Parts: sequence; C-alpha cells; structure tokens
Amino acid sequence: MVIKPKIRGFICTNAHPVGCEAHVKEQISYVKSQATNETGPKNVLVIGASTGYGLASRITATFGNNASTLGIFFEKPPTEKKTGSAGWYNTAAFQKAADEAGVYSKNINGDAFSHEIKAKAIETIKADMGKIDLVIYSLASPRRTDPDTGEVYSSTLKPIGQSVTTKNLNTSKRVIDSISVEAADEAEIQGTIDVMGGADWELWLNALKEADVLAQGVKTVAYTYIGKELTWPIYGKATIGKAKEDLDRAATAINAATASLEGQARVTSLNAVVTQASSAIPIMPLYISAMFKVMKADGTYEGCIEQISNLFKENIYSDTPRLDEQGRFRQNYKELEDSVQQRITDVWHSVDTDTIDEMTDYVGYHNEFLKLFGFNVDGVDYDEDVSPLAEINHLS
Repeated sequence: MVIKPKIRGFICTNAHPVGCEAHVKEQISYVKSQATNETGPKNVLVIGASTGYGLASRITATFGNNASTLGIFFEKPPTEKKTGSAGWYNTAAFQKAADEAGVYSKNINGDAFSHEIKAKAIETIKADMGKIDLVIYSLASPRRTDPDTGEVYSSTLKPIGQSVTTKNLNTSKRVIDSISVEAADEAEIQGTIDVMGGADWELWLNALKEADVLAQGVKTVAYTYIGKELTWPIYGKATIGKAKEDLDRAATAINAATASLEGQARVTSLNAVVTQASSAIPIMPLYISAMFKVMKADGTYEGCIEQISNLFKENIYSDTPRLDEQGRFRQNYKELEDSVQQRITDVWHSVDTDTIDEMTDYVGYHNEFLKLFGFNVDGVDYDEDVSPLAEINHLS
C-alpha cells in the first residue's frame, strides 16, 4: 500500500507506519544525545503514552533514565486495508526500540478513564514492576465517561462571559480570516472541567495509592498550557482554562493524599507545540506559526522531546526547580518572555493572507502537523509500497 496523507479540516485521517517509526527514532536519538541525569525515575506509569508530550515522556524515561515503563493509551489498530492511528504506530516503534535496548515496557490499550483499565494497570505493576516512582498524566480527549455513573461528559472550546471574534489562520483554505466563537454556558464549562480537569488524574493516584503500588517519594505531573494575552480569550481564560485550573485543585488533593509517602504532585506549564489537540483549537495555528518564526530565529524553540528532556533535568529531578506563583513547574519560560510575546503580537496584528509565508513559519507548522502522522519525515520514501500492519504487545 502506498500511503499518502488524507487531511480533513484540522485532522489527518490516516498515518504512515514507516514515517511514525522514523519520527520516534528521531526523538530517541535526541534523548540519547543528551547528558544523562544522575537522578531520575526507575518505574514510570505514563497515562496517555502514545503521542505528543506523553510519548516524549516515555521516551525520555526509557532512553534517558533506563526506566521501566507502563504506557496507557487508546489507539486504533491497523487492518490489511486501512492504516492504524499514529499513536498505534508510535507505540509499535517505541516498543521495538525498548525491546532492542533490553528495557522493560508494557502497554495497555483502552479507556484510561475506566475503572477496568486502572485495575489492569495495577495488576501489571504488581506483577512486573513493584512500586511506581513517577506517574505522568498526559491525556487529551474530547469526551469522558464517568466510571461510576456512566454519564458522558463533553468538552467545548469556547470563551467565557462573552463571544469572541478574533483573527485566525484557516488551514483548510490557507488564508487569514476571522473566527467568531459563542460564549459557553455553565453546563459547557462544567462539562469541559469534567473531561479535561483533574478529576481523572486524582482518581488514578487514589487507586494507585490504595493498591499500595506507589513508591516512597513518588512524583506525578500533569501537563498544561497557560499561554498569554493573545491566546487567553479562547484558551487560558476560556473553558479549557477553567479545566486547567482544576488541575491545580487536583494537585493539591493528590499532595494531601500521598503525604504519608512524601509524594509530590505538580502541574507543568509547557510551550505551545503542534499536537492533534492544539490543531483543533481556534487561533492556535496562527499563534504557533508566528511563535515558530520568532523563536526559531532566536534559536530558542523546543518541540515536545526537547521540552520534556529538559523538564526531567531542570524541574522534576532538580533541587532548584523553576516554579510559577501557583507552584507549577515552569517549562514555558522561553515562550512567555515579554520580548518574545511582543514580537509574536506584532506578527499577529500585521500578517495577512499574502504575507503568511513571509511573516510566519506556517510551512514549519504544517510540516510538524504532518509529522504527527508520520508524513514529511526526512529519509522516508513515501512512494514505497508498505504494509499498514504493525504489532504491539499490549493488554486490552
């Protein structure tokens, strides 16, 4: 099968197995090229392990710290006639590399929000790993089923208080236009908190604590994006922002629940990057394209793997972590520098359809988007006939 990208709106509906493997290998090579941290995790649970920051966390733990990992994800396997999801191929590539390196890793494919998957994870940890010393929470989902009531919560990408009309980069038409988004009602705000807030992170840590599979001094982090004024109307001060605030509440609750273990739960603020989630958020394609232009010119841009590699060394396993006023790990400091934000804002206000390529790095943005699905990766022959099949040794 010759596999070419099939893009519909802000998603790509297929993935390339060879390209995904090459992209994972790039990230592994980067981690191996970095100085080894003297301290680090030994047994890691990654909830949301197959793409983006979760995958980068798993790669960093395994190839930067020689840690055993258990990865939780919900991905679609391939058939002989249809490709699997990018996360499936990413995990297959990771598993192959971990096996070759002789480092323990197992996978659970299923609904991480469910009691069933939590129980299966605990069973695996008890059988194979002993005690977990780092829990990464990196889930992104539009819906969540309450494991106790069966109620399905849905998230929305809406402002709070009043509707917003803002500049936008329409990636389907490749034009600068505007987008209007109506304000969320209370039910939509609460639904977004129920899906994207800290409730499930808290449930995971409570279940792990009750099962006695957390090590003394256990650390756990959940990832978030805070941003600044440009993105606040539809992100930081909107429904997603309310959900992210709930992560802070959950961190406080987890710290209290794991106090006897001297546990540490922190939210981590990261830079904006191209992910399957961020590409769906209005204004983010334009903001990230402008940010790419500014930060790449400065030599300060970091993708998922660079940020997570630095997060482990500079914050999670540092005696002098960089914290913000809310006590979050602050890994986004380069993006949020006033001079960087001012130049991004200047681009934002000046760019139009005719100057997209001159004033922004939309080409770079689009390339990063395609790489999420295994396309446009250097060294891959996309005219080659390849099998869509890829095996993962997983529990489900």
